[in-house]
Amino acid sequence: MQVWALILALLTPISAMWRLPSTGAPPQKVEIYERARTVPIAPAIKARAAIVLDLDTGKTLFQLDPHGRHAPASLTKVVTALVALDHLRLDETVAVPASINQLPWDSTRMGLRVGEHVTVRELMEGLFLDSGNDAAITLSEAATPRAAFVALMNAKAVALGMTDSHFVNPIGLDDPGHVTSAADLAKAAIALDARFPTVAAMAAAASLTLPASASHHAYALYNLNQLIRTYPGATGLKTGWTGRAGGCLIATATRDGAHLLVVVLGSPRIFEESAALLDFGFASV
Repeated sequence: MQVWALILALLTPISAMWRLPSTGAPPQKVEIYERARTVPIAPAIKARAAIVLDLDTGKTLFQLDPHGRHAPASLTKVVTALVALDHLRLDETVAVPASINQLPWDSTRMGLRVGEHVTVRELMEGLFLDSGNDAAITLSEAATPRAAFVALMNAKAVALGMTDSHFVNPIGLDDPGHVTSAADLAKAAIALDARFPTVAAMAAAASLTLPASASHHAYALYNLNQLIRTYPGATGLKTGWTGRAGGCLIATATRDGAHLLVVVLGSPRIFEESAALLDFGFASV
């Protein structure tokens, strides 16, 4: 009998031997908790106005006095480009007018010379990289007489719903009547990318050399937007500065499939504050 008991013991499954006795209580419910997402903290900035938009959803991620009317400096040239492109083809050749010699001495320039003939494409590259006042004047006068061009800028603002804006020149020179808002400039930038993506893409180049031709000398262009060289994913768009406006910037960037737009007006540190707003925006999407 002892031998048979030993054999039966060896044939008994181990799980049965070590099964805990039932207590009669139901099994414990296991609850799984998802870790809460950290809410990003908006940066403290000294700009007078700013806005951050998610271009994929249209959602506003940050705003500071978004409809306040401020001097925009050379961010004006986004509207200048929109109006010029309504009347001129990129491959069209235009003459550089003598009026570029009347620009203020401290104007940003792409280096045009009176009487040269350049393409609209080349002028757009000088407009968005070097923020060329000479390029803006040449474009505006090639499209229509100056006064008519400014009227068209204001009509364009109305068409785009830029209700905070009024322009008096195509450059962005300081004038009490030359004002716009961060929200309005965002609308202009979105319109440029939607209608003229080739032109908007020009602003992603860190530098560019336009070779000499039979009608003009060579131009060495350098993008004034430091974020193109320092901020990963930066794609544009336009810089500006005047004594009244302070530092101004429309910045665009992409990261992990997300696309953001930042407008900063009246900032003492436009690139640092714009980068901080982009970081905040990407952390929020």
